Amino acid sequence: MPTKTPALAALAGASVLALTACGGVQTSTGGGGGDDASYPSGTVEMYVGASAGGSSDLISRAVSKGLSDSLGGTFAVINREGANGALAAAEIKDAKNDGSVIGIQNASLFAITPLAVKESEVTSIDDVEVVGGVSRDDYVLVTSPKSGLKDLDDIKGASKTLTYATTGVGTGAQLSCALTFETAGATSKPVPFDGGAPALTAVLGGQVDTACLQIGEAVENIESGKLTPVTVFAPERIEYLKDVPTAKEQGLDVEVFQYRFMTVPKGTPQDVKDTIAKGMKDTFATDAYKKFNEQNSLTPMEVSGEEVTTQLETDKKRYAELVEKYDLDLAKQ
Repeated sequence: MPTKTPALAALAGASVLALTACGGVQTSTGGGGGDDASYPSGTVEMYVGASAGGSSDLISRAVSKGLSDSLGGTFAVINREGANGALAAAEIKDAKNDGSVIGIQNASLFAITPLAVKESEVTSIDDVEVVGGVSRDDYVLVTSPKSGLKDLDDIKGASKTLTYATTGVGTGAQLSCALTFETAGATSKPVPFDGGAPALTAVLGGQVDTACLQIGEAVENIESGKLTPVTVFAPERIEYLKDVPTAKEQGLDVEVFQYRFMTVPKGTPQDVKDTIAKGMKDTFATDAYKKFNEQNSLTPMEVSGEEVTTQLETDKKRYAELVEKYDLDLAKQ
């Protein structure tokens, strides 16, 4: 099984120190665009709606490096965590549409979060334009070996209320765990965190009994024996955790997954979008990026923006049906 290398972690840490910001990156020029300027003509702010160290953050930093290598200029990753990416999404929505602000966003914000928040708080995919897909990763339910939980039968037979960490209300992590405990008939209590890294820390430290995490966030600790994988929520067994059965294999109707895609403000010029798409394509073709995907248990989802939006609509409908079927109130969990 591939593992995350120390070098990758070090690079991520260095990027966090340099680029994680409360007030953003100050620029003297915009991103450019149009007939009178090449793109990028200045620093491009690239928002990520999660804390440093998690999958969304690492993916954004890998793509930002690739864009810089391909297109020149600086693509500065800015962490604006909270509300499952809604804060970062708002930054992109409200930004000047010249390519100076872009961002990789996650599917759960548009397909799952609307099931957990008021209508006035819903972030719509129609608020931005999708340049193209990036990658997909799946969720795994993990626990500490000390918990004694090894499979879903153990969860079904638990004699106490089990706590589970998620990456926030309205996330894929919340939905996958909530569906699992509900369909298993187990008493549970969610503990939301702002991102995969703090949720991982919580289950490793015994603050919670279990956690639903993206595989890239958990696989290293699974391989080292610090975490026990209970189940995955993909349609089929996952290449990176071939020995871990799916929830459906274990008798539960739970299928939830995450994917990410590049977005820009509405009205961004087509030439700018085309340039970003070219930079993404160049990035995806490099050996370094392919290795990054493998090391972080990511499946390429390098498709057009139109294909992404179609997939989002399909998933939004499917998740809504599951929430209704099992009478889940994600807002109160």
